[in-house]
Amino acid sequence: MIYGYARVSTQHQRLSRQITNILDVEPNAVIIKEHYTGTTLERPAWTQLVRKLAEGDTVIFDSVSRFARNAKEGFEEYKKMFELGVNLVFINEPLINTSVFAATRNNLLHISVETGNEAVDEFFSGNIALINKFLMSLAEEQIKKALEQSEKEVSDLHSRISQGMREAKKNGTKIGLSQGTTLITKKSLQCKSIIQKHCKDFGGSLEDPDVMKLCGCSRNSYYKYKRELKSKSNTK
Repeated sequence: MIYGYARVSTQHQRLSRQITNILDVEPNAVIIKEHYTGTTLERPAWTQLVRKLAEGDTVIFDSVSRFARNAKEGFEEYKKMFELGVNLVFINEPLINTSVFAATRNNLLHISVETGNEAVDEFFSGNIALINKFLMSLAEEQIKKALEQSEKEVSDLHSRISQGMREAKKNGTKIGLSQGTTLITKKSLQCKSIIQKHCKDFGGSLEDPDVMKLCGCSRNSYYKYKRELKSKSNTK
């Protein structure tokens, strides 16, 4: 199977550009859509896709930032996919496609030296092993750098937002909602509906972790929605 994975962080962002780029590469790709932060790999649609992936399957991403924005977790997930035999394709960073990583591994030196002199044989074998280790390290370093750049972009964005908020406060601009105001979004309404229907606290049959998966929201957002629902119920 060939899948295309398109992800944005919020419901307000569009997936169309990513989907178009993926389908330009592979018109028959099955598109998996996700509205979730890339700072974690515990994303509902991605988790569901990983469970289905088998050896020989391919997942196409518009860029590595759609795969992961946490360098450490991203590299571990990359290696796990590679060992499973799943092909990862990054349209904007083709040099870190798993096919390139596989080619590097396949091109390692496989030389057996037998001169009859044990010391000489050990010397050559040791140097060949070092060269192979060096080549693999270079390939892994390239993957790590791409993921680290993705993580840095998020860090820089958060830093710019924080700086902007500090400047706004200095200039007397009010930041955030007024006390007691609840921000209503399509996502919050959907989650609250799911919570009221399935959560045990509201007469449902599921525990919080299971309801949270159904909502597809962060832990903090989930419990915030629960508090708002309980508060609304108490005021009636």
